[in-house]
Amino acid sequence: MKSFSNKVAIITGGGSGIGKEVALRLVAAGASVVIGGRDADKLARAAREIDPSGTHVRTLAGDIALPATAQALVALAIREFGGVDILVNNAGVFSPKPFLEVNPEEYDWFLDTILKGKFFMAQAAAKAMLQRGGGVIVQTGSLWAIQAIGATPSAAYSAANAGVHALTRNLAIELASSNIRINTVAPAVVETPVYGTFMDADQVKEVLPTFNAFHPLGRNGQPADVAEAILFFASDEASWITGTVLPVDGGVTAGRS
Repeated sequence: MKSFSNKVAIITGGGSGIGKEVALRLVAAGASVVIGGRDADKLARAAREIDPSGTHVRTLAGDIALPATAQALVALAIREFGGVDILVNNAGVFSPKPFLEVNPEEYDWFLDTILKGKFFMAQAAAKAMLQRGGGVIVQTGSLWAIQAIGATPSAAYSAANAGVHALTRNLAIELASSNIRINTVAPAVVETPVYGTFMDADQVKEVLPTFNAFHPLGRNGQPADVAEAILFFASDEASWITGTVLPVDGGVTAGRS
């Protein structure tokens, strides 16, 4: 197992899915974590699961679309654990809708949560990392920013994540001299609670299995599949990698079988 002994990480969208899985693995490997999300109760439940002792986890509920939330997460990490070494810029939203039906409020929801949220979270964390002599940012982007998928029309979501991918390359160049690395994972269909935000439980149970065959490897992703890639980027084993977007997608970007 990779060692994250004495490292301090902020994980947005840390209350469920990929974010919670990353938090669990970081704490198990010796890190202290601050998890963010919109639902205080969900964060509290996740925190108990991540570290029953409560020693190595703190929570902060807020809307990541507001830069003040990013600043509060960083302030909490510094106050409770002494600084910031790792940012897992993971919070996002997803809800397919045809382009011709998207209204301005929905467009803003995608762009503000996914792109603006990650932009100002990265900025706040990077400023804190400067005090530690460097750090690592790992972001969750999306396969949908690399390919358009007809079954799930999501122009605004995809455009926002394409911005996240471009942000990765730009920050890699700007922050390299400060010893801050940044990389992004681009998942395909991963079985997380996000699908329950726009389908009921029965629909999720019915629809998600139909996407198994969409992936050449024959199955949807699990949070652990993406968490392992994130942990690699966050570790010293990736010390010579920055500015990359890694598809973690069961083979989708390779082509169609």
